[in-house]
Amino acid sequence: MHVSFALFADAANVSQEGKLNILGVFDALHVGAAPAVHPRAHLVVHLKGTSMDVGGHTVTLRWTNPHGTELWSSAGDLNVGPLPTGVVEMDLPLIAQIDLPIDGAGPYAMAIALDDEPTARVPVQVRVGAPPMAAAPRLVS
Repeated sequence: MHVSFALFADAANVSQEGKLNILGVFDALHVGAAPAVHPRAHLVVHLKGTSMDVGGHTVTLRWTNPHGTELWSSAGDLNVGPLPTGVVEMDLPLIAQIDLPIDGAGPYAMAIALDDEPTARVPVQVRVGAPPMAAAPRLVS
């Protein structure tokens, strides 16, 4: 099994038809002050598997700050059932809704491990403070 892609988004779901829907992909956050929490970020991990992956697996997520300090982690079990007849590859979307703790500015990352093997890293750049003011539009007459 491998990670096809992993990203953060404002929202994500899997439709009743099995389609993965992702809205508002981001790789940077801006908070007014730290410490802070970015609420309800959706981590989307798209796994690809084959018949060799049938059985139980462990997925571990680790959110780290710019100094490499773990601020949040979680692990869960993933049970992959047998593939239908004639199917050789399967899509396994994983969506985790997470409140991301932020303790300062800089590069953060969500590390993803499958069966204790690091498989993907999703970076997020965090900025702290008042956002820069946009230039006022000029009128031409």
